[in-house]
Amino acid sequence: MPQKLDFVSLELFIAVCECKSITQAAELKNLTPSAVSKRIAQLEQFIGSPLLIRTHSGVEPTNEGARLLEHARSVIYSIEIIEREVTTRVSNLHSCVRILANRSANAEFVPSLVASFLANPSYRNIDVHIAESTSHEVVSGVRAGAAVLGVCWAETDMQGVEWMPAKRERLSVVVPVGHPFAKRKHIAFVETLEYDQVGIQSGGPVTTHLRRESLRSGKSLRYRVVAPTFSAMIHFVEARLGIAIMPTQVATRFSRLSPIAAIPLSDAWNERQFAVCCRSRRALPKPAAALFNSFVVAGQPAVMQARR
Repeated sequence: MPQKLDFVSLELFIAVCECKSITQAAELKNLTPSAVSKRIAQLEQFIGSPLLIRTHSGVEPTNEGARLLEHARSVIYSIEIIEREVTTRVSNLHSCVRILANRSANAEFVPSLVASFLANPSYRNIDVHIAESTSHEVVSGVRAGAAVLGVCWAETDMQGVEWMPAKRERLSVVVPVGHPFAKRKHIAFVETLEYDQVGIQSGGPVTTHLRRESLRSGKSLRYRVVAPTFSAMIHFVEARLGIAIMPTQVATRFSRLSPIAAIPLSDAWNERQFAVCCRSRRALPKPAAALFNSFVVAGQPAVMQARR
């Protein structure tokens, strides 16, 4: 029985949980499945409880396993941060900032903001890795140490992380050129319910909110097509299979290249707040702290940015 936890076993346990397979985790780590199984068994002896259960799709962590997984990710990530910080100072190697962001944030502003940030010569030794998750997964990922920074909706439960407001989002209706709405300056959401619509897969809080508003109006929101991406939504709109509601910034960008029109919704609820979050602002490495501040500044009015 091991006297203490070791990093190798924790890394293997994380790999098994993420791969949902001892065999695949073993291949990933260039080990034999029996060697990985032995490490997991030693962890279970140390914890005093089963950590994995078999399901039809592979293996999943038990309740105790899920708790260990969160702590393991946090520990391994902290070690990685220490290693990067030390090696960067000693040999001028690159440091890396991991970001988790929801779909709307990635589509609207995260890539452009990161690109502007990295264009600064002061940050030439910084790498940024961006991944996509739902808002709740963003917060849990940051809390568990899977990412340094997260960008999600401000209305998300932020327990266990620190956060600040970032950019705001508004929604627009996207229609093909020649549609009765195409020449309008603004349009109320209830008017869009007269037409079939194009939705987006796993639409999350925005789709939920639109369905709720349609129920309040006494009309139904009918998706004729559910697309996997914003780009695919535009293709279906161009094919006149329905109209779509998406972030204004995304819609405007597509309207420059496609025969579509983007009309802002006039409803009072048509504004949502993004947030940038981290486990602790005081504990952020300098590069991550600078990027965190960039997200905060980007969400401030232009007048306040000018004063800075």
